[in-house]
Amino acid sequence: MKLGLGLYRDILTSENVRFAKQCGATHIVAHIPGEFAKGKKIITSDRAKAGFGYSDGDDPIWSYEGLRDLKRMVNAEGLELEALENFAPAHWYDVLLDGPKKRQQMEHLKRILRDMGRLGIPIMGYCFTIAGVWGRVEGPYARGGAKSVGFENPEQTPIPAGMVWNMVYDLDLFDAENPKGAVGPVSPEEIWGRFEEFLGEMIPVAEEAGVKLALHPDDPPLPSLRGASRLVYRPDDYQRVLDLNPSPANTMEFCVGTLSEMPDANIYEMVDRYSRTGRIGYVHFRNVKGKAPNYHEMLVDDGDTDMLRVLQILANNGFDGVLIPDHTPLLLCDAPWHAGMAYALGFMKAALKMIL
Repeated sequence: MKLGLGLYRDILTSENVRFAKQCGATHIVAHIPGEFAKGKKIITSDRAKAGFGYSDGDDPIWSYEGLRDLKRMVNAEGLELEALENFAPAHWYDVLLDGPKKRQQMEHLKRILRDMGRLGIPIMGYCFTIAGVWGRVEGPYARGGAKSVGFENPEQTPIPAGMVWNMVYDLDLFDAENPKGAVGPVSPEEIWGRFEEFLGEMIPVAEEAGVKLALHPDDPPLPSLRGASRLVYRPDDYQRVLDLNPSPANTMEFCVGTLSEMPDANIYEMVDRYSRTGRIGYVHFRNVKGKAPNYHEMLVDDGDTDMLRVLQILANNGFDGVLIPDHTPLLLCDAPWHAGMAYALGFMKAALKMIL
């Protein structure tokens, strides 16, 4: 197994790639959509009613040249770019909503996969969700009052027009205070049908490009969120995803934290079962306390899950991919995010050395 670090668009810099190397990481996962940084503040809760901010469909990083330069920057610091994480909502909102631009947007996503293949970026992580990661709160939930995020069963409001995946894609349509309509209810049959169509079109392109698609489970893992049904919110749902398309390019972005949040889930059984399939793209190595709809994220060694046991199961079943702490509590110091990530990476590096 290999140690990696995920970097958001706001902090995708050579200095932070160098920080990852100093902490012992060898790989980077580039999480491009979303606005998670403001000065020294980095957290993954909502930015008030605008969710994770505005999705800029014209961001040049999504071009072939932009991805080429990103990979060159990572390689220049001695690391490898393992994956991109999450399509920009502005690029696929009608794929998710089954809207009029679906065909055009699907072709754009295929172009991204082909560019990744040309550049040797092996994995595209994504989450097929309409509501996205919504409803998180932040507070001193982790050990010693470290600032973290959680989900506390908030009242669920409709998704306003112009928003999908908890990001704004249309500034003219979106109005947080006086919504100009809302996304209507989406049934389980509808979301699974849209997802099956997506896989049917994208997997052949991914196979040809030599790229794996890796699906993240729904966080929070609830049957529906803000009126939109979810795909992977129960322990057996990932198996349905794998069975939909048996291609080795149809893989999992295996988030231990989200899977642990599932009610009635046995995380060790899930890690064992799914790592035996050989279809884990990469792992989000995160710990939590509680179950949906009430849980908080913890430091890697201080949640409900024995993360050493998780690593041992992965090792026993031959998983040799990348692990990243997708996010972690912020430590109380002048560099809260860096300190929290350094702590998580140090724990993971020591654990890997002990197990392997």
